[in-house]
Amino acid sequence: MLKRTNMLTGIALPVAAACALLSGCANTKSVSLYQWDGYQPQVYEYFKGQKSPLEQIDALEKARQQILAKGASAPPGFHAHLGMLYATVGKDQEAKQELLAEKQSFPESSTYMDFLLSKFQ
Repeated sequence: MLKRTNMLTGIALPVAAACALLSGCANTKSVSLYQWDGYQPQVYEYFKGQKSPLEQIDALEKARQQILAKGASAPPGFHAHLGMLYATVGKDQEAKQELLAEKQSFPESSTYMDFLLSKFQ
């Protein structure tokens, strides 16, 4: 009888541990810190060179509206990329606003954003 109890305990303990481990992982939905809608495809299009800067600006502005509508935050680089596109088409004021927004959203980028902003002086 004692041997049977030890055998059941030896089996039950690993089974219980496995169940606890697996149930701890179930139904966990991770929420992204940032909303990436439209940003990654536009960066890809930028490097491919198949869309004009104005088309890319339009697409990123639409993506920004979608991000704001969801109550989410733009990903790192979003405002900086949009600012560089504005600078490309000669809209310096909009470019500055976007670079400042990037600097405010991501303080670790402030040194680089300050460097880019100095080009508009």
